[in-house]
Amino acid sequence: MNKSLPESLYTADQVRQLDHVAIHREGIPGFELMNRAARAVMAAVSRRWPQASTLLVLCGAGNNGGDGYLVAKLAQEKGLRVSVLSLKDPAQLSGDALIAWHACTEAGVVIRPYDSKQSLCADVVVDAMLGTGLNGHIRGDYEEAVKRLNHLESPVCAVDIPSGLCADTGAPLGCAVKAVLTVSFIGLKQGLMTGQGPEYCGELVFNNLRVPDSVYQSVASGCLRITPGQFQGWLSPRSRVAHKGDFGHVLLIGGNKRMPGAIIMAAETAIHCGAGRVTVVTRKRHLTALAVRCPEVMGTSIKGRSGLGSLTEGKNVIVIGPGLGRDDWGLKLLKDALAAECPIVLDADALNLLSDHPQLLNGRKSSMIFTPHPGELARLSGLDVPTIQKNRFAALADCHGQLGALLGEKRVGERGTDRQADIALLLKGAGTLIFDGQNTALCSEGNPGMAVAGMGDVLSGVIGALLAQGLEPFKAAQMATWLHASAADEVVAGQGETGLRATELIPVIRQRLNFIIG
Repeated sequence: MNKSLPESLYTADQVRQLDHVAIHREGIPGFELMNRAARAVMAAVSRRWPQASTLLVLCGAGNNGGDGYLVAKLAQEKGLRVSVLSLKDPAQLSGDALIAWHACTEAGVVIRPYDSKQSLCADVVVDAMLGTGLNGHIRGDYEEAVKRLNHLESPVCAVDIPSGLCADTGAPLGCAVKAVLTVSFIGLKQGLMTGQGPEYCGELVFNNLRVPDSVYQSVASGCLRITPGQFQGWLSPRSRVAHKGDFGHVLLIGGNKRMPGAIIMAAETAIHCGAGRVTVVTRKRHLTALAVRCPEVMGTSIKGRSGLGSLTEGKNVIVIGPGLGRDDWGLKLLKDALAAECPIVLDADALNLLSDHPQLLNGRKSSMIFTPHPGELARLSGLDVPTIQKNRFAALADCHGQLGALLGEKRVGERGTDRQADIALLLKGAGTLIFDGQNTALCSEGNPGMAVAGMGDVLSGVIGALLAQGLEPFKAAQMATWLHASAADEVVAGQGETGLRATELIPVIRQRLNFIIG
């Protein structure tokens, strides 16, 4: 992911507010912003395709189309052979978009109305049809043009956002342009970074159009992109007189009859991420494998329906779910784990069991981090996977509300105010989201190579170790997610996506964690 991208992410409405403040309070003419946007697009196109000699621009109505007309004008002045197809009758244009159309025609650019029989061939095609104002599914000539663009061999550069893509959710509104490059302006749209957004926007470039910082201070962002700069001071370098008790004791529970690997990977990761002590509760048959793979980890077994008993005492955090299974053994261990008064990370089968037995959360008072993928979130929330993926932000908020309601009783906070147990909900997938009831964080790192077994087990181990070292749930989830995803990017950069194994991430995560701590 482009490291120059900003941290603050916005909805379409918030970006319109930024635009309004820039024009009406800061006095930047709208047409000047349009010119800056066009120059940003032209610069990005020239950088990405320096040998391009022909350019086709598809322009719609509104400011997105206006940006496109000015891109065409700049390309003409640069010496490229330029064609423009207009999907909106120029007689219906107004404001800055109409001024841009006049500027384009005066520069000698030939503008023709869009026709389904016209060729769309060019070295580069610029999509300036629809911006962030689209409501409802794309239709008519726009729908046809989008589908034709998606079958072209020519690369497509999208202006601000691929036409047809929802700026708020990253879901295509019926259909959307699959761009190779997207140049976004003023405020980075949150939908470009999660769900299907990254698949449609391709390489993402951002330009703030030289809008002053005061504009951004006037409009609150609804979501923050996780960056390592945010972690400063979260964990401190170790004292020379430190001992293992200073870094917490993680209890990991899982590894049912035929699933030893998941809990072993989680335990190995927790050790490598700085937990002072790690204990694993698993089936007896797995203890030898655990000792061979991780001799630093303490292991104990639970038979049949035996519970955890005193095993939760003195533990700073519990991680439960990797390889847990959904039988009576796993259910009994989950009940006991949820009764313990320490933070808990719930993953994999722990989430599946909770879907069947939600009453287990009633009255829970200590912090929890839930780490579902979309399928597990569907079982937890009652939503189906397509609905979740259509709006990951809304699905996360909905599920968080349901989980909060299950907690029932509120507890008294440190200053006497009633509050429920802290819940951080982490939704995996492209553009992982983390929500704590008020704040949303998004991880833009990661790659398709991570779509293999074991990745979630490693992530749960990172989260457990960070919680044990004192991070609050929302921070632990953010740091762990970034470490996990960025480590995968580093491994893939050297060896490629295909064949990536979850355990390859562990030493890289450790290295990155130590670099952050300093």
